[in-house]
Amino acid sequence: MCDTCGCSGDGGAVLRKPGVKGYHVHVGDEGGHHHHHEHSHDHHHGEVRKVQMEQDVLLQNNLLAERNRGWFEARRVLALNFLSSPGSGKTSILEKTIPALLEQCPVTVIEGDQQTTNDADRIDALGVPVIQVNTGTGCHLDAQMVQRAVKELDPPERSLVCIENVGNLVCPALFDLGEAAKVVVISVTEGEDKPLKYPTMFHEADLCLLNKTDLLPHVDFDPAKCREYAMQVNHHLEWIELSARTGEGFDEWIAWLNSKIAAL
Repeated sequence: MCDTCGCSGDGGAVLRKPGVKGYHVHVGDEGGHHHHHEHSHDHHHGEVRKVQMEQDVLLQNNLLAERNRGWFEARRVLALNFLSSPGSGKTSILEKTIPALLEQCPVTVIEGDQQTTNDADRIDALGVPVIQVNTGTGCHLDAQMVQRAVKELDPPERSLVCIENVGNLVCPALFDLGEAAKVVVISVTEGEDKPLKYPTMFHEADLCLLNKTDLLPHVDFDPAKCREYAMQVNHHLEWIELSARTGEGFDEWIAWLNSKIAAL
């Protein structure tokens, strides 16, 4: 699991509020995502122990995720988990999406990155509540981090919570955060075989946003083939093509969001 992608899971995640100097809340002290490094001369025994620890980590996370889901549902809050590799354009999509939604419902944002508040600062400039979760060497958000961030943000009833996960198409697919849906973002600059290379992510996703379509004349990318690959992995996957730079395709994306918000 996480050992293969470099996540140390040291429990050192930090919540930061943009514009508030020195504000931080450490996350990971209460049953979060921890790895125990043990050495064994018996390789087979070590593998068994590693599998058991991974199962324990996921079980603990899933229990917390169910609590998050219950809290969201009780408040009629739509929580979306945005996932992608680095640079696919998650933050740019949110920057264009949030202003279009604010007249319909309040929006709060949880930003996940290993370091910096760069993305949270961009969202803060839109005037919506946001918290940055810095995961340190961790490669994904987990249910406990989201739980602590939600307590800080206290989103109102009938609102949208956007969770921008750490840029990574591996571990975030395994960790339920209590979200209503997973939205995976890919771009035309990444290669059309992304769904085949990272099948778990696309299998777990509910919607795929193909971003940066304005660059199609300049890259060797076949959207139809990429969608075909994605459907091979997950034939229930919804698909929207858009450009965060030009706004192309955003009417369909906003309509998708409004349908989910109306169902709260």
